[in-house]
Amino acid sequence: MKKTLLCLCLIFLTLIPAKADEGMWLMMLIKRLNYIDMQEEGLKLTPEEIYSVNNSSLKDAIVSFGGFCTGEIISNQGLVLTNHHCGYSNIAELSTPENDYLKNGYWAKNTQQELPAKNLFVRFLVKMGDVSERINNLLKKAKTEKERAEIIKSESDKIEKENNSDNKYTVVVKSFFHGNEFYYFVYQDYKDIRFVGAPPSSIGKFGGDTDNWEWPRHTGDFSMFRIYADKNGDPAEYSNENIPYTPKHSLTLNIGGVKPGDFTMVIGYPGTTSRYLSSYGIQQLISYEYPPFIEASKKAMDVLKKHMDGDKAIQLNYAGKYASLANYWKNRIGMIEAINKNKVIEDKIEKEKQFAQWSEKTNYKNVLSDLENYYKQTNNTIRERMYLFGVMRSSSYAVIPSKLGDMLKTYTEQNEMGREAMKSKLIESVNSMYQKIYPEVEKDLLEELIGLYIIKVNIDNLPQSIRNHILKETEFKTLANNSIFESKEKIINYINNPNKKLIDEDPLYILSKDLISLYMQKDSKNKRLEDNFNQAQRLYIKGLEKTFPNVKFYPDANSTMRLTYGTVKTLQDNPQKPNDAKLNYYTTLKGMIAKYKKDDAEFDLPQKLIDLYNAKDYGEYANENGELPIDFLSNNDITGGNSGSPIINGKGELIGLAFDGNWEAMSGNIQFDNELQRCINTDIRFVLFIIEKYYGSTETLKEIKTIK
Repeated sequence: MKKTLLCLCLIFLTLIPAKADEGMWLMMLIKRLNYIDMQEEGLKLTPEEIYSVNNSSLKDAIVSFGGFCTGEIISNQGLVLTNHHCGYSNIAELSTPENDYLKNGYWAKNTQQELPAKNLFVRFLVKMGDVSERINNLLKKAKTEKERAEIIKSESDKIEKENNSDNKYTVVVKSFFHGNEFYYFVYQDYKDIRFVGAPPSSIGKFGGDTDNWEWPRHTGDFSMFRIYADKNGDPAEYSNENIPYTPKHSLTLNIGGVKPGDFTMVIGYPGTTSRYLSSYGIQQLISYEYPPFIEASKKAMDVLKKHMDGDKAIQLNYAGKYASLANYWKNRIGMIEAINKNKVIEDKIEKEKQFAQWSEKTNYKNVLSDLENYYKQTNNTIRERMYLFGVMRSSSYAVIPSKLGDMLKTYTEQNEMGREAMKSKLIESVNSMYQKIYPEVEKDLLEELIGLYIIKVNIDNLPQSIRNHILKETEFKTLANNSIFESKEKIINYINNPNKKLIDEDPLYILSKDLISLYMQKDSKNKRLEDNFNQAQRLYIKGLEKTFPNVKFYPDANSTMRLTYGTVKTLQDNPQKPNDAKLNYYTTLKGMIAKYKKDDAEFDLPQKLIDLYNAKDYGEYANENGELPIDFLSNNDITGGNSGSPIINGKGELIGLAFDGNWEAMSGNIQFDNELQRCINTDIRFVLFIIEKYYGSTETLKEIKTIK
C-alpha cells in the first residue's frame, strides 16, 4: 500500500486517495519513488531490470507504435505485438476490395509474406535525463513568458545536439508539471515495419462502437508487425536487403492465467492527462469544448457512413478516419457523463478552497482568480474553435490545399532546371496526399462541416472567404469543382503546366489558407491571456508542492514512456448486464458467442471461430474451468496512447495487452477514481489461441517463448 503521506497529497491534488494503481511514473525515477511500494504489491524484478541505460531491461522491449500507440517486442526476431485498433489504418491501407485484410484477417506464413506498412515507424527509448536544474537556473532571468519560451527553446536545442552528435537519434526535451521540471529523451526510430497478421475485424473489433469503452468486453484487440533493420541492426528505409531486427530485450509470454490480486504493471506511451486541471477548466471542457467536438464528429461520421456503406473501396480508404472519429466521439460523450455523475467539479472546488486558504498570505494568492479569468475570457473562443477544428479534422479539402498550394507556388517560381529537380518528389507527395481522397466524399464533408460551422459561429468571426461565398448563396462543395485541388489528376496537370495565378485565385487554396490562419491566430489579447494562464497553472502546481513538501507527485502524461502498476481487480459497481463475466474480472469465448449476431456489423463472427468453440478446441489456452479467456480487468492507470501497451506480471512476463478504459470512469484523465477506474486487457492466451488454432501459424509460435 502507498504511504499515508502520499494518500494525503493526492487527496489534495483533487484525486481520489491513491493506491498502487494511480499515477504514471517516469522510468528512471522508479527506484527512488516507487520500488518499495511495487515490491509490496508483488514485483519480483529489480529497478535495473525495468529501466537500465547500459544493460538489457524491460524498456528495451517497449516501443512507441506510430507515435500514437504502444507495442512490445515478443521475439528475438523483432515481432511487435500491439492492438488491432492501433494497426487498423495500416491494415486498411494494405487492403483492397479483392484482398480485404481488415475484414477477413491475415497471417503471414513466413517472412516473405509479410507486407510493408507505409509511413509506419516504431520508436525505442535509449535513455532519458533530468535537466530541470540546468534549465530552471537560466529561467530565473526571464521576465516574460516570451523570454521564458525563448530560453527553454535555446537550451533544449543545445541539449538535443549534445545527445545526438552523430545524428543517429531523435532527442526531445519535454516539460513536466506545466514547466516546473524538464527531462530529455533519446530515441531511436525504425521505419521498415511489416505487417505480420491480425484476426478478422469481427474478432479484433468485436462489439464495435456499441461495446467501445464498456465492460464486459469480448474483443480480441491485437495485431502483429515485425521490425526490420540493416545488416548491422541499425534503422534503414524499406529494402529487400533488410533483415529482422534483433532486440536488446523481448518479453516472455505467460499463459498461466490471472486472478484477482495478481500484480500488474503497464509500460507504454500515454498521450495526455489533465490531473491538475482546475474546476474552471473542467467546466469549460464539458460546456464549451466537448459539445461542439461531439456534434462535429457525429456530422462527419454520418457523411462517411453514407459513402462507406455504398462502396467497398471508399470503406477501406476511410476506415481509419471513421474509427478515429467514432472513438473520440463516444469518449467525449462518456467524459461529460462521468464528470457530472462522479461529481468531479464539486471535488475540485473543495480542494481549491483549501488551496485558497493556504495561499492567502503568499505570492500564490491570485493564482485561482487568474485561472478563473482565463477560462471566462476564452469559453466562447474555444467553442467556435472546436467547430473550426471539426472542419479541419474531417475534410482533407480544408487542409491539404494550403500546404500543397505553397509547395506548388515554390515549384512554379523555379526555372526549368529547378522544376525538373523538384518534379519527381513533388509528384510523390501528391500521390501520398491523395491516396485516400475521393472527391465525392470530400465535397460532402466540406459542405456539411462548414455548414455546421457557419450556423454555430458569429458571422463576424468567419473567414472572409466563407463570408464571400455565403453571399453567393451556392453550395460550398462547388468550390472543389473549380479547384485544381479537387483531384490528383488536376494537380499533376498543373505540375506539367504551372501557372502561379491559378494557385493564387484557387477557391480551395484561399479557403484552406483562411481556415488554417484563423485556427493558428492569436491576437495580442489572447496572447496575454495565454501568458497569464501558463504562469498561473505553473504556480498552481508549484504551490501544491510547497504546501506538501514531503510528498511524491507524478506528472501528467505527455506521450513519454511511463510505468503504472496495480493488480488484477474486479469492477464491483458495474451495472448488471447479460454477460459471462460472473467473477467480473474476465470474459470468455462463451460470452462472445452469446453476443453473436449473424451478419451484424458489430457482432458477427467467423464460422471457424464458432466451430472451434463448439468443439471446445482451445489447446493449452483454456483456464482451470475449461473456458477460453478473452479479456480481463486490472486497475492500472492508463489513457490514450497506452493502447497496445503490455500488461506485465511481477516477473516481467507478458500476460496481456491493454486496450481500453471503462465507461464508469471516463473522467479518469482528469480525476482518477480508485473505486471505478479499470484497464481492460486482451488476455495473451486468446492471442496465442487465434495464432495457433484459428490460423495454424506454427512458424510464428516457434519465435515466441511462452511459460506457465
